[in-house]
Amino acid sequence: YLALAASLSLLSGALILAFGLFRLGFLSQLLSRPVISGFISGSAVLIVISQLKFLLGVNVSGATTWQLVYSLSENVSHAKPMTLLIGAVALLVLYSSRMWMSKALGRAGLSDKKAGFLVRLMPLFVVVLATLMVVEFDLDRKQGVAVVGSVQEGLASFTFFLPSLASLKLLTVPAMILALIGMVQNITMAQALAIKRRERVDANSELVGLGAANIVAAFYGGMPVGGGLSRSAINVAAGARSPLASIVSAIVMLCIVAAGTHWFARLPLAVLAASIVIAAIGLIDVKAFRQAWSYDRADALALLGTGLGVLVLGLELGIALGIGLSLATLLLRASTPHIAVIGRIAGTEHFRNVERHGVETIPGVLFLRIDESLFFGNLNAVESRLGAEMEKAADLREVVLIMSGVNRVDTTAMEVLSDINRDLASRKIRLHLAEVKGPVQDRLICSPLWTSLSGDVHLSTNLAFEALRPLASVPFP
Repeated sequence: YLALAASLSLLSGALILAFGLFRLGFLSQLLSRPVISGFISGSAVLIVISQLKFLLGVNVSGATTWQLVYSLSENVSHAKPMTLLIGAVALLVLYSSRMWMSKALGRAGLSDKKAGFLVRLMPLFVVVLATLMVVEFDLDRKQGVAVVGSVQEGLASFTFFLPSLASLKLLTVPAMILALIGMVQNITMAQALAIKRRERVDANSELVGLGAANIVAAFYGGMPVGGGLSRSAINVAAGARSPLASIVSAIVMLCIVAAGTHWFARLPLAVLAASIVIAAIGLIDVKAFRQAWSYDRADALALLGTGLGVLVLGLELGIALGIGLSLATLLLRASTPHIAVIGRIAGTEHFRNVERHGVETIPGVLFLRIDESLFFGNLNAVESRLGAEMEKAADLREVVLIMSGVNRVDTTAMEVLSDINRDLASRKIRLHLAEVKGPVQDRLICSPLWTSLSGDVHLSTNLAFEALRPLASVPFP
C-alpha cells in the first residue's frame, strides 16, 4: 500500500504538471466567485463538524455531514469530560482573543502592530499551556485525554522508482480523478484567498508547483499532496502574506520531524481541533450569500447549492456540483438574452429602451436590440420576442435587428435568421441589420443570409433610423 500511495502521488503529480505546462489552468475558471464562496463556506462547516470528535474525545466515522452528525449523535454519550473541558476553554480563549484582545490591548496603549502580533501568538500560547497541563497532571493517562502520541523522528530518504505496469493499470483512473479534483480544489482555495486580498492567481504556475510537489513527494515515499482548506485557514489566521510563510512552515516542520517530534507527543488533540474550528469559522461567508441574493438570485442559488453539496455529498462531489451549477448559470443567462425594443432620444443620436425612456419611434418600424451572442440555445427566445412584438404592431413594415451586443452568430443562428428573413418577406416586411461587428460580418458575408437579406445593412442605428423614416410608408417591392 505504501508503494501504491507513492505511485499514485507520482502519476497524479505528472498529470497536474502536464496540465500546468500545457496551460490548462483555464479549466479552473469554470467556477464563479459565488460558487467558490459556497464551496469554501460548505467546506468550512464540514471541517468544523469533523473536528467535533476531537473536542468531545469520541470516535466517529463518515465523509459527509450527515454521516458525521449521525456518528456523533451515537457516540456523544461517551464524551470525555476532561477533553471536553480542555476543548471548550481553548475555543473560548481563541475566540475571545480574536474578537476582543486586539481592541483591549489597543486601549492598554499597545500599537496595532504589537497587538496584532500578540493576538497571532495566542494559538501557540494555548498549545504550549495545554501541553504543559497534560504533562503536569498526567491527563492523557489518568483522564483519557487524547494526545498526538509518539511520532517517529528522522527524515525520509530519496528513492527513485517507476510504477510497474500492473500499478499503472490499477491507478490510472484514480490518478486522473485525483489530479482533476486536486487541480480544481487547490486553485479554488487559492482563488478564494486571492479574492479576499484582491490579488490574482496564475493558475498554470499553481499547477506546475503542485505537480512538481507531488512528484517529489512520491520519491520520498509520500502521499499525494496539496493545499488543504484547514491548513490554509490556519495560515491565513496566523497572518501569512506570501509564499514565504509556507517555506518557513516547511523548514520548521523538517526540523521537528528530524529531531523534535517528542516535544509534541503529549499535545492534546482537542486544542488542535479548537484552533482549526476557530480558523474555519472565519471562512464561512454569510455576507457573500446576502450580497449575491440581493444582486443576482441565480448566483445566490449556485452559492447555496454548492455549499449544501459539499455538506451533503462531500468535497469531491461538491466541487463537481459547483462546476455544474456554474455552467448551468452560464447557459441559463445565455439562453435567455436581454432583448429590448429601442427608440431614439429626441435631439440626439442615442437609442434607449422604450420601456425606460421617452423616445422617438417610427410608425411601422421595429428596432429590436439583442444583447447576447446568437447560438442554438437562445434562438427560441429571439423568435418568441420577435413574434410577440409583431403581434403588437399590426402595421409593421420594417424590422431592424441591432447587433451591437452580438459577438458571434453560429451556423444554427445564421440559418434561423435566414428563415426569419424569408418569413418576414412573405409578410411584406423588410429585415434590416445594424451595427454588425466586423468578425460577425466577416462570417455572415459568406452566408445565404447576406445575399438574400430583404433590407439593408446599416453602419449605425441612427443611420438606419434616418434611412427608414421616409421609407416607412413605402410598400414592400
